[in-house]
Amino acid sequence: MKNPTALIRKIASARATLFALAAFTSLGTAIAGPDIQHWTAPTGARVFFVESHALPLVDVQVTFAAGGALDPAGAAGVASLTRSLLDAGTESLNEQQIAERIADTGARIGGGTDKDMASLSVRTLSSEAERDAAIGLAARLLAKPTFPAEILERERARSIAGLRDALTRPDTLAARSFTRAIYGDHPYGRLVTVESLQRITRDQIEAFHQAHYTALAASVAIVGDVSRDQAERIAVRLTEALPAGTPPAPLPSPQLPPRLIEHIEHPSAQAHILMGMPGISRDDPDYFPLVVGNYVLGGGGFVSRLTKEVREKRGFAYSVFSSFQPLRVAGPFEIGLQTRGSQAKEARQVTQAVLDDFIAAGPTAEELQAARDNLINGFGLRLDSNRKILDYVAMIGFYGLPLDWLDTYPKRVAEVTVEAVRDAFSRRIRDEHLVTVVAGGDGDVAANGRERAPAAKAEPAN
Repeated sequence: MKNPTALIRKIASARATLFALAAFTSLGTAIAGPDIQHWTAPTGARVFFVESHALPLVDVQVTFAAGGALDPAGAAGVASLTRSLLDAGTESLNEQQIAERIADTGARIGGGTDKDMASLSVRTLSSEAERDAAIGLAARLLAKPTFPAEILERERARSIAGLRDALTRPDTLAARSFTRAIYGDHPYGRLVTVESLQRITRDQIEAFHQAHYTALAASVAIVGDVSRDQAERIAVRLTEALPAGTPPAPLPSPQLPPRLIEHIEHPSAQAHILMGMPGISRDDPDYFPLVVGNYVLGGGGFVSRLTKEVREKRGFAYSVFSSFQPLRVAGPFEIGLQTRGSQAKEARQVTQAVLDDFIAAGPTAEELQAARDNLINGFGLRLDSNRKILDYVAMIGFYGLPLDWLDTYPKRVAEVTVEAVRDAFSRRIRDEHLVTVVAGGDGDVAANGRERAPAAKAEPAN
């Protein structure tokens, strides 16, 4: 690598410039979103590219519809293990050699899985030698993994040990029961278990990779210091050795669950409370009214209604939040808090009352204006690095959102009205479908001589 001192100075200067631009935007001055170029590569992969020469770096992410929702029946965990073993070996490189190649190029290779997707990301210097070496290695990891049996067993054992430990904690028990209750037998409701991990075979992992890591299912996001021609070559190189495959099939929409309150016994002093139901998809027409309204309800930290009512006025919890997680189909709407077991019932009732009031009346004009101002004025800080821009470009590409989504975001937020928030929440967050899970708190209940609620109780709609 030539003249590393000069390179470090260039990166530092560019970072300072990006920070200044982000600060400028956060003061309310509109700056257009990045120019996203889009095309389909000869391999069939969809490509989304932002050219930026502020830093001598290029960030790339290849995303596939290969998340946990596509785990085979009875084998939950295949998607996660497949992704985690991509860098365990190729036809000509073992795990150690792959790690050495990454270190030699100075690149960073990462990625992961969620319910919808699996991804592999690369950050590399934009100089030709380093860039070509990093992209070439990433292409081999995507197309030619060998999934060595001994490393599969090691990662399986690690996953099982981690899961067994997690299952001793009330927060894990609450989250898993919440997911199961709101999604039932929908693919989003599939949960990894010790038994499912033990059943996974190397053949299943190879079959999953062959079926889902395909060129026609690939979305390639590229951000950084390369030209359009160079970006085209990067996209082809990353996907040319993949099987063609087919575009991902749509997921079914989840059925709305019946109202449920479930108590899970655990000797912890703290009770973990989750409330919610299936919420919104990435392209949901109610996306902006619900997201802006949620900032007022519980997404705005110390200025949210839930924080004021649950924490500040009554001291039931140190923190309380609400959130929407948009996915291919309705991802979860969730309210969460922790409180002493002896006051869990009161905390839950107050939380329910705040939600009910918000659904009925919506935000005040002052609350809505504050939410819009915060979301708009802070938006520039979400785009102050190549990595952050890459995350958005990859999201836009994977979910098929309009290319001007970032440009129109402030305008769409500014257009949200009190009536729109109230209408969206009243239609989408329905009491007769609200699931509540309370895990733990029994230690505090016993210490205070309080009677514990029944282990599980399904309540009819009001």
